[in-house]
Amino acid sequence: MIHSMKKSLLLLLFPFYLFAGVVALDIPDFENFRAHNVPIIDIRTPGEWKETGIIEKSVPLTFFRNDGSYDLEGFLAHLKRLGINKKKPFVLVCRSASRTKTLGNFLSNKLGFEKVYELKGGILNWKAHRKPLKPVRP
Repeated sequence: MIHSMKKSLLLLLFPFYLFAGVVALDIPDFENFRAHNVPIIDIRTPGEWKETGIIEKSVPLTFFRNDGSYDLEGFLAHLKRLGINKKKPFVLVCRSASRTKTLGNFLSNKLGFEKVYELKGGILNWKAHRKPLKPVRP
């Protein structure tokens, strides 16, 4: 009985082992990824970029619009143009990491991207650590 329960539980959880989902990076790990030129995608809105600026070396690429809608195909096409594929690591950044967690888990668990990371706590965490931001060029 216990063996069959363990087997059933393992089968139930197997899909979660298949893909790890988005992995949160603390500031030192994030800076290490950035130093090694891992692509950083800032998925916030243009208004947010204008308000705070962006992290050096990040690419501003909105995913969720102000009304909550999104263009998945357009976003994926842009990732492809940046040389990002399902096996290449990249880091997502948003305001507080809630949008990156949602998008990152979707990309990983539903679309098969294997190395999706996020900046833990997003731009708010970055600013709390007094890290530099640069203005977005028009």
